[in-house]
Amino acid sequence: MKNKNQKRIIYADYASSFAPNASAIHELGVSLKKKLEESRKKTAVFLGAKTDEIVFTSGGTEANNLALQGVVWHILSKQKKTLPHIIVSNIEHPSVLETVKLLKERKLVEVTYIPVEENGILNPALLKKEIKKNTVLISVMFANNEIGVLEPIKEIAKEIRHWKKHSNNKNIFGEEYPLLHTDAVQAVHYFDLRMEALGVDMLSLSGSKIQNGLGVGVLFKKREVKLASLLGGGDQEFGIRAGTENVERIYEFAEALESIKKSHIKEFKRVKSLRDFFAKSLEKIVLKNGFEYIINGDFEKRLPNNLNVTIKNIPSDLLVIELSTLGIMISEKSACKSGDKEVSHVIKAIREKSLKYKSPEYLQSLRFSFGESNTKKDVIFILKSFETILKKLKKWYK
Repeated sequence: MKNKNQKRIIYADYASSFAPNASAIHELGVSLKKKLEESRKKTAVFLGAKTDEIVFTSGGTEANNLALQGVVWHILSKQKKTLPHIIVSNIEHPSVLETVKLLKERKLVEVTYIPVEENGILNPALLKKEIKKNTVLISVMFANNEIGVLEPIKEIAKEIRHWKKHSNNKNIFGEEYPLLHTDAVQAVHYFDLRMEALGVDMLSLSGSKIQNGLGVGVLFKKREVKLASLLGGGDQEFGIRAGTENVERIYEFAEALESIKKSHIKEFKRVKSLRDFFAKSLEKIVLKNGFEYIINGDFEKRLPNNLNVTIKNIPSDLLVIELSTLGIMISEKSACKSGDKEVSHVIKAIREKSLKYKSPEYLQSLRFSFGESNTKKDVIFILKSFETILKKLKKWYK
């Protein structure tokens, strides 16, 4: 029975019946605003940050663009005499590398690319040598999206602090520069990402790696970090990111972060155990069938759910398709670059310093990723399927 005191909500237009705006001052808008700020608080707690340091975006790509371009455009709005300088690793996500490439092509920045070692890990001391007095931003990802290797973010932050403390190193744009940004999209399920421990100035997350979080991203930025807005429009997200917030998705994203915080240590161990069992078993199968097997990137310093391998001579795209027909979905490189015919820029980068694996047949790769829904039964099914496929293909590719 309907309560006689229950309010009847009347929508004045068709669109608002689907999505009230959190910026509106009517009762529904105020209610939605409260929900948005609850989500911001939960996200801030997860990151050990303040609520006004959390900026919601549409995803990890936008968060990375806001970090990189936001810093550059802020600098250029103040002066145009000296180009700002950016340092990135050569295995960053395309949303970082392509953004930096675009800025460089438009003659808006200077760029230095730091090569990683053969194991996929960047040397912080090598990076420190490249810092200049016009360096405004250093962007190195927390965990690589293809080979899963963990980069030494804390050590990089330490090297930057040491550079700033040296009496001869005065940045021409201000003592706060260079800033350190990390793309932590891949790390959210398994690592403590609190800011105080990491020592970064900005950090990007994406809801695409969290259940029900697609269409949401986060850029953490310290209060003192100044960014130019990339979008003209309203003054949402502290005037940094214009556009109506997707509150329902943001709320689901924040709820998921709370859940992850409670279970990430246990899940790390569980998924790592699955991955390790899979890696050893897969190696035996590949070698037994007469193929060469290479694990790409450092095996210990990597995401617990990631295994990236090269199986010499068999085209990786063929293996992806064969497994797909059996309901097993893997990748050969970043999903953001899967449509092009170029080899993975990450695999190419780690092969550059290799004495043994430089020839073209070592440039292909397969990426296996395990998640919370996967079990040992799934792993055994994948292994049996893979062995069947290898037996079928080896008469053509041996």
